[in-house]
This record gives sequence, structure tokens and C-alpha cells, in this order.
Amino acid sequence: MTPVTPVTPTGPLIGRTRARGVETLSLDSPAARNALSAALVGQLAGALADCAEDTDVRAVVLTHTGGTFCAGADLRDPPAPDAFVELLRQLVALPKPVVARVAGHVRAGGLGLLAACDVTAASTASTFAFTEVRIGVAPAVISLPLLPRTDPRALSRYYLTGERFDAPEAARIGLLTAAGDDVDAVLAPVLDGLRRSAPQGLAETKRLLTARVLEAFDRDAADLTALSARLFSAPQAREGMTAFLERRDPAWVL
Repeated sequence: MTPVTPVTPTGPLIGRTRARGVETLSLDSPAARNALSAALVGQLAGALADCAEDTDVRAVVLTHTGGTFCAGADLRDPPAPDAFVELLRQLVALPKPVVARVAGHVRAGGLGLLAACDVTAASTASTFAFTEVRIGVAPAVISLPLLPRTDPRALSRYYLTGERFDAPEAARIGLLTAAGDDVDAVLAPVLDGLRRSAPQGLAETKRLLTARVLEAFDRDAADLTALSARLFSAPQAREGMTAFLERRDPAWVL
């Protein structure tokens, strides 16, 4: 996860609305570019748990306020690695479809959130980047949902270079289900289809679709969590994060 400039959030960090059985959860810390803080991760996990138990919720939409869906890890209030892993697993295992709606930029750990959702759509103005390597770490725990669902050759390029890519490319490589100028128009038939589907049918179909992803969590989560913790405590990561906050190139840039 890429760090962002620390901003102390106040109040609830997850907005909640409901319309015709679809619960919309909005990452609502725009001043911090919806960074993955311990507080935000905890509140999102709690909201998802509520949705899982509420029989009136047919599906969940995960979206955001502000121009960034999620910028990555928060430096001041980072989540524990195992808490973030559990959040990703919760999205994958939720017995209701989770749809990501993106109308902004997504970086690093935010891409893990997208990969953990069942359907993902973004506006064509959105951009994406795996920026971990540029601060001296690796996209470790987010690989749990990403590797089973995304084109491996494309991940090799974007993991290793940290390049920014656009929404059509994100759709081509499997990170997005679809992209369009109007993300709500893209999602309209998806949400209509979910509202027409039986809860039992949705739950069991999602179970079929996510089995391989959950196998990756069961097999690799402990090792990747340990890797993430080791990398973030290493000298190169400290240099990378310091350089980011000081708005300069890290020492290794040629």
C-alpha cells in the first residue's frame, strides 16, 4: 500500500445509504484521499458485517466521496496488516454481491479493494497504479484477490514499474468489469440484474465464483502479511516514505 500525507479524519468515515435493497457504502475521508487508516478499515468492516446480516440488503455498492476512490495506506493511522487482510477476505466472502463504483483515482491498497469486489466499474477519467515498488515495498497482501482475477502478464508490468494506467486498460486486464464515461450508466443494468435475482441464488453463485480466491487467502495470507510487515520496516521503505512526504525522489532513483 502506498502511504499518503497524514490527515486526521473526524467523524464517520463510511457513508451509508440504501435504495431498493442495494446498500451503498461510501469511503468518506476525502481530505485524506480515502486513505486506508485503521479507523476507516474498521468502520468499513463493521458496515459490511451489518450488510451480511441484514436480510433486506440484496447487494452492496462500494464507492467514495471526492476525486480519489482510495490512495493507499495512511501513515498516521495505518491498519494492522492482518486487519486489512481480513477486510479483503470479508469482501470476497460476503454472502451478497459487492459492486465497486469508481469515479476517481485508485492507488496501491485501493486496488486490493477493487479486486476483492465481485463487479467493478469506473469512469473513463479514473486512473490506477500499483505504486508500492516506488517506495520500496511490494503489493503483498493485495495480491491475494488480485493474482487469481487479473491478467498475470499485465500485473508483471504494472507491479514492477508502478506506471499509471487508465480505465480501459484496467478493464482489459481484468481489474475492472467495465468502464464508461458515465459509471452510473454502466452499472444500471448490473444493479437491475441483482435486484431481479434471488438471494439464495446470488449467495450460492458468489460462493462458486470466489472459491479459488478464498483458497489463495487460506494458503498465502499469513506469509504475505509477514512479508508486508517486514518490507514496511526495512530501511528502503523508510527512505521511500520519507521521500514521498518530502516530495523528492528517493535515493535509489537513477
